[in-house]
Amino acid sequence: MRFQQLSELLGYVATCRIEMSKLYSRLQVEADSTRVKMMLEYFQQHQKGVAEKLENYIDEAPKKVLDTWYKDISFEDFVKRCHDTVLTANMTEEDVLDLHLNLDNRLIELLQKTAEHSSSIDISGALNDLVRVEKIQQQRLVHSCIRMDDI
Repeated sequence: MRFQQLSELLGYVATCRIEMSKLYSRLQVEADSTRVKMMLEYFQQHQKGVAEKLENYIDEAPKKVLDTWYKDISFEDFVKRCHDTVLTANMTEEDVLDLHLNLDNRLIELLQKTAEHSSSIDISGALNDLVRVEKIQQQRLVHSCIRMDDI
């Protein structure tokens, strides 16, 4: 997938978050373990929240920033990746966390790559702030999963 404007890219990242939520919902139905189902429910809600925050960011960002043009920014078909992802019914919490971190890191790397290719320091800074927030949310999610192990 090739992006030309920042608004397209951010909209696609929000769509990817929704697709991750749908993936977790599908996996939740297929999972055997109650703990895994709980974890998938948590991930599902988390992704919906992240997508909503990103959509709010897009709504509030200056048009000048969103209209920024890029040349060589391309990304895999993430939606297809989510649709094609399958875990067995006996998936573990570690399997689910590994899957999530793999998907999450792909989206964070896309934002980092875009920041590196930004011609404006302001836009690069805004994207780097977004990356920082995404990484903090990822850390919190991992910590919450670790706390779940204590239950």
